[in-house]
Amino acid sequence: MSRIRLNQEIRNKIASRWRVHIENEDTQERETFMQRREGFKPLQDKTWKLAEKCVRRHYPIEDVNTCYDLQRKYPNVDTIAKDSCFHFGYMAKKEGNENETGRTWSKTHTENNDEDDKYVSKHFDFRLNGEIDGVDRQSNQDEESNWGRPTHRGFAYAYFRDELKASEGCNPDIDIEMSDKQSNPHQTKFQDANDRKLGFISGNRDLVSYAKAWDSDYELDLIGREYCRDRQIEVNKDEFAIFMTWQQAKGQLQMAHYKWIDSVLKQMKFIKGVLKGYKYLDEALEFAKESDMAIDEAEILRCNSSGLMIYNPKNASQMLKSMKNKNQTREQKILAREQYERREAQQ
Repeated sequence: MSRIRLNQEIRNKIASRWRVHIENEDTQERETFMQRREGFKPLQDKTWKLAEKCVRRHYPIEDVNTCYDLQRKYPNVDTIAKDSCFHFGYMAKKEGNENETGRTWSKTHTENNDEDDKYVSKHFDFRLNGEIDGVDRQSNQDEESNWGRPTHRGFAYAYFRDELKASEGCNPDIDIEMSDKQSNPHQTKFQDANDRKLGFISGNRDLVSYAKAWDSDYELDLIGREYCRDRQIEVNKDEFAIFMTWQQAKGQLQMAHYKWIDSVLKQMKFIKGVLKGYKYLDEALEFAKESDMAIDEAEILRCNSSGLMIYNPKNASQMLKSMKNKNQTREQKILAREQYERREAQQ
């Protein structure tokens, strides 16, 4: 029986199968991402309770209710606004001051202590598209599209990666895949699809889908204008540190997403280079076997490059079952998808 020669279509089929396999391998990068993602929501909820406590200390609920009564009584009064982001700050003192001899004195021995005081403030945004660097941005105009720079969408892409991955036309890894390239129509197409799925609608405050559900859990009625930059809310140093830990956790999740997918992409680049050097299908299948990925000739030949999982009978059956029971919790859906992809990787 003659050997089957490789062509670009067959190489694409094998590479597609490889990507599924690599993404489901139990690696340190993947485990770090999973742990940070699953641990974030409890941290967010805990930190939000502290935020509510600090805000209500500054804006007592009794005063808010009084303003509501005035708004209902007088049509020209409009002083209550819902908010999910806050400027928290505290007055910090220098820990020491160096004298002329180079000796550092403790703060309690330094003259003119008040001159060394410094007000430390950061912007903390609890919305799904909130920034991760503590900078207040009132519009998306300040957003950078490349990964690694301040971005509203990066955290959401990481947290809702499974939901986006399962949605047709979406790609939660697109910014990482394009991180070394200029913004381009290919990247923009997937960003737009992701943002529509998440509910990030430019210029529309009536957010839908995941964004609306997320943001509605983190809103407080405050006295003042619509934007939060005119409200400086004082907290103590320990409270500020808790807010910083939460904000850093957002960036750590995004970084874990980047490191994991970056590792996958580097492996895929190597794999595609190896496949390009082979002339025959049996060589590629031997490479897969030696790399602990089970894949057979029949599976490759009967499927198209984008439909490996669909046309395999067992996979098609599992995919059909996954379309049922839509009332499953997010955790159940994630577990079901992980089990499904693990079975696919073992085929």
